[in-house]
Amino acid sequence: MFAWLEAFHLISVVCWFAALFYLPRLFVYHAMAEDEVGRERFKVMERKLYRGIATPSMIATVLFGVALASSAPRYYLEAGWFHAKLALVALLVVYHHLCLYYLKRFAADRPTPSHRFFRWFNEVPALFLVAIVILAVVKPF
Repeated sequence: MFAWLEAFHLISVVCWFAALFYLPRLFVYHAMAEDEVGRERFKVMERKLYRGIATPSMIATVLFGVALASSAPRYYLEAGWFHAKLALVALLVVYHHLCLYYLKRFAADRPTPSHRFFRWFNEVPALFLVAIVILAVVKPF
């Protein structure tokens, strides 16, 4: 059963990160859009990606992660790497909700940061991915 939980956890993680890589990239293009038709198209794409892929994947990632951790709670609660991973996942959930904040601002045609800001913002999930994978695979402490 553990292997199935782990497989579904990894599938969820891959889907969640795919969405977190693409959504801020859409924000870059949205911030650069100069025509109304283009801006409206980005609003639809952003909303569907966030609601249809990003959020369900985040929820599945967390639920499968909890199921995995509950299979050997003592081991995970005593592992330093696991605490660090949980902290990064919590920050990633904050980032996920920050994406929602920007999505709502774009949807309401409210002022948003420039495309340059979103180019940097787009790099954040990659940093999280590297750190989380190293913690989960290498278990450095």
